[in-house]
Amino acid sequence: MEQLNRFVEIRRDLHKIPELGFQEFKTQQYLLNYIGTLPQERLEVKTWKTGVFVKVRGTEPSKMIGYRADIDGLPISEETGLPFASEHEGKMHACGHDFHMSIALGVLTHFAHHPVKDDLLFVFQPAEEGPGGALPMLESEIMQQWKPDMIIALHIAPEYPVGTIATKEGLLFANTSELFIDLKGKGGHAAFPHLANDMVVAACSLVTQLQSIVSRNVDPLDSAVITIGKISGGTVQNVIAEHARLEGTIRTLSAESMKKVKERIEAIVKGIEIGYQCEATIDYGSMYYQVYNAEQLTNEFMSFVKEHTNVEVVRCKEAMTGEDFGYMLAQIPGFMFWLGVNSPYGLHHSKLSPDEGAIETAIRLLVSYLIWKANE
Repeated sequence: MEQLNRFVEIRRDLHKIPELGFQEFKTQQYLLNYIGTLPQERLEVKTWKTGVFVKVRGTEPSKMIGYRADIDGLPISEETGLPFASEHEGKMHACGHDFHMSIALGVLTHFAHHPVKDDLLFVFQPAEEGPGGALPMLESEIMQQWKPDMIIALHIAPEYPVGTIATKEGLLFANTSELFIDLKGKGGHAAFPHLANDMVVAACSLVTQLQSIVSRNVDPLDSAVITIGKISGGTVQNVIAEHARLEGTIRTLSAESMKKVKERIEAIVKGIEIGYQCEATIDYGSMYYQVYNAEQLTNEFMSFVKEHTNVEVVRCKEAMTGEDFGYMLAQIPGFMFWLGVNSPYGLHHSKLSPDEGAIETAIRLLVSYLIWKANE
């Protein structure tokens, strides 16, 4: 296997240049430059928007196995103090996509030098954090031509130690949807509230009512979350606000509950329009389908890891996190797993600094598994 410490350096290079969804121009070029240094005899490389496809032709292919890595960063100002911290102000790889890319390049490097029987497809996907790159990439002409028979992916997990992975068959990540609600009323002087329609008051009432949906409209044996993370409205302390905006997220463990929650949100918002004599609009933004791991493939993978590697396997519970890899799993059998990176700071935190020892763990694990799986 190629020297593994080079992929720590690659991770650090990528960590310096985080870019938002569909703006990953430097990242894409970095990936292409590195891929260009590999033996090209069995590689086919194609670009899609800011993403990259790399096919490794097998020696006697009977199927194609896909591996997906997401490549975008987040609009977060980094506070790690690392010598290789983000050089892009207000942007950071705070979800581990720099790890995901370096691991994928490590695995690709091995198979570019040592091909296996079956074809492999490496998918470097943009815009996972938003507005969502998995579904349009899946529907692209390239992926329809190179549609794998199975596909896998990983996500770093700060709460697990290095040397540990965690996954389960069935539901792993929730259905998710962004939520943006705009309320428009009538502004006015703070001294004459009867001549205006105060959207700050309307917004406060709406937030309170939204919290009743989970407690009173969702089956207690199911799970759902409605979080309003941001409220904005008004211009100055002595002017009644004409406009207010709520920004939040919806998470559910079932597609049916997501539908029910949205129906209740729309009904409550209509009530706000009538009660506060205002206009309201709802935008669900990016919506991600649940990550649902194929039972046989997932259990087979977990057994392989236990029997053939020194990596610890944890059967975890489902999480309310969202991942647009779910769209790929809805059409292609496969699975996702958590990779332990042992960080006191969680995903999307400005001080997230995963243990780079996990890069070697993941590369060795994935190479071993793919050698076994692609030579069946």
